Amino acid sequence: MRRRIRSAAVPLHRHTLPQLAVDGALVALAYYLAYQLRFDDGPNRVYRHLFDHTWWWAVLLCLVSFVLSGVYQRRWRYVGQRDLEAIVRATLVAAVLLVVAVVAFKPEEEGRTHAVAVGLPDGVTVLFGLLTLLFVAGARVLARAAHERRLGDFGARRTSRGVLIVGAGEGGRQVLREIVRNRELGLKPVGFIDDDSRKRGMRIEGVRVRGDTAGDLPRILDEAEPDEVIIAIPSAPGTTRARVVRACRERGIAVRTLPTVFELLQSGGTMVRRVREVRVEDVLGRDPVHVDLEHVGAYLEGETVMVTGAGGSIGGELCRQIARVGARRLVLVDHAEDNLFEISRELEEDRHVHPSVLAVVLADCKHQERMREVLTEHRPSIVFHAAAYKHVGLMERNPVEAVHNNAIGTRVVAQVAGQLGVARFVLVSTDKAVEPSTVMGASKALAEWALEAASGRFPATRYAAVRFGNVLGSSGSVVPIFRRQIAAGGPVTVTDARMRRYFMTIPEAVQLIIRSGSLATDGPHQGAQVFVLDMGEPVAILDLARAMIELSGLVPERDIAIEFIGRRAGEKLDEELFNPYEYARPTSADRILLAERTPLDPQTVEAVFSEIGLLVLEGDADALAAKVTELSAVRRAPGQLAGTPRRPGSAGPLGPGATVHSADA
Repeated sequence: MRRRIRSAAVPLHRHTLPQLAVDGALVALAYYLAYQLRFDDGPNRVYRHLFDHTWWWAVLLCLVSFVLSGVYQRRWRYVGQRDLEAIVRATLVAAVLLVVAVVAFKPEEEGRTHAVAVGLPDGVTVLFGLLTLLFVAGARVLARAAHERRLGDFGARRTSRGVLIVGAGEGGRQVLREIVRNRELGLKPVGFIDDDSRKRGMRIEGVRVRGDTAGDLPRILDEAEPDEVIIAIPSAPGTTRARVVRACRERGIAVRTLPTVFELLQSGGTMVRRVREVRVEDVLGRDPVHVDLEHVGAYLEGETVMVTGAGGSIGGELCRQIARVGARRLVLVDHAEDNLFEISRELEEDRHVHPSVLAVVLADCKHQERMREVLTEHRPSIVFHAAAYKHVGLMERNPVEAVHNNAIGTRVVAQVAGQLGVARFVLVSTDKAVEPSTVMGASKALAEWALEAASGRFPATRYAAVRFGNVLGSSGSVVPIFRRQIAAGGPVTVTDARMRRYFMTIPEAVQLIIRSGSLATDGPHQGAQVFVLDMGEPVAILDLARAMIELSGLVPERDIAIEFIGRRAGEKLDEELFNPYEYARPTSADRILLAERTPLDPQTVEAVFSEIGLLVLEGDADALAAKVTELSAVRRAPGQLAGTPRRPGSAGPLGPGATVHSADA
């Protein structure tokens, strides 16, 4: 530590003496030229005498000022804006001190009977300052330019990897600087692309902005022939990323990207080291969701927060983000030992959450007494219930466990939370709960009903459900399936070319879940609220499959076949976010809507759960599937569960007379 402090206090290095010598000569030249330019016929005898006696003052004052300003802390080839600013300040200080010194010491001409004190002419002072700036700063700029040109020539000789940078903003400039400084990367910038028309034709640190992504991209790729394209806009919309990736894939050009804004907040290292391969979420054509987590999650600060299903994809991300906003205690609940161990280890070791903040609980949400023990011990004020089975096909084959875990488990935790006075309870739901056509969807619809019943019994607790579509990278998403199929050489299986689904990334979904938790306290108590995330436009599953194949560097139908296996019974072409009896209402939060609906009668819901609970205990899968099919029908009026007129052409919740079957996504 002492060695580090001592070295940091010394502003010089082994290259300082040559720099001092060159700067001294440049300052002396500037001082001489200032006199010559100030006087048309050259200075008279008096001012020649002044110059002879003060030139070394100018040199000494400038060099001392340069040293004290830290001008010599780095070599000229690495000079930057701060170094140039230091030179300006040091030169101004030296010029002022020189004027003061001439006035104070009054150099006199020798051999005169009467001493004549001559001050430094204003013109000389101004010219001296400007010329010193020009010479000293210019020498450094030229040295850096020569060094970077030499690096560029080196790169051109040793490698043919030209890089085209998309984005001439701060992200693009940082990428450019690090490419130039790190010769071992073997990269050579060939230009910028930026959609800002004002930058067109500009040169940014010597590299030209060639055009925009909208109309010029194909031409620029053909002219520049880069070996690689880097998307250097962390906030770039999905449409721009998709456009760049599509044009590059057509020409066999590799594409990489800077992380998104959210990833940058959680990562470190240099900008160019963080460049990663383009992922499927980058090219879905939807603008990313940006949430100020520190602001919208402020209600969690200093609170005890419990997350069920903490080891899952959604629950784990909830834990990561809640830890960022400063919860007093974070209770992690999961019945899967391996998953719970991994998320607790990650929070402690990778994200440096103090062990005293974490409570790691191995428990099953279906067991009421165990849940009562956990909530009584830790007394959370907010509960995020993310524990759920989400693999659609697997739940079709295990309907008893699907309903037991997703519906009855939610009812258990919601009731215990209400009995113990939890302030807020947030259920992570799904768009498959809307007019459900699968066991998984029906079980989540019943989970939403459980919140309505609990809200009627425990008005002190604010209950809310957050409904959204497919989450990229989650264990229930189609993306891992496609990825495995591509790795195996295909084919990639799609049930129907017309099938479309909503998609979000895990961090986006979790940020909006946390935001919805704060909305659960807005306005008067209105029972359990259902918040729906605005997920943009749905994505065709076929387009998703093609994009993933292309991002793997392969060509759809040529390298990897796409096979259509046909829709299965009960499988929807399009998922919906609202039931027919629900009305979308805006909230104070961007991208979050409220599904306004007439609440169910709590007593009726309790009767329903008593009936399906008995079937679960008996393990009667056929009877349970039939009962879930019946109960999932859309309600007609408060207290009624079935028989509501449906939209033209729609079948029953599980199809006409059909049993439940898995959906593709």
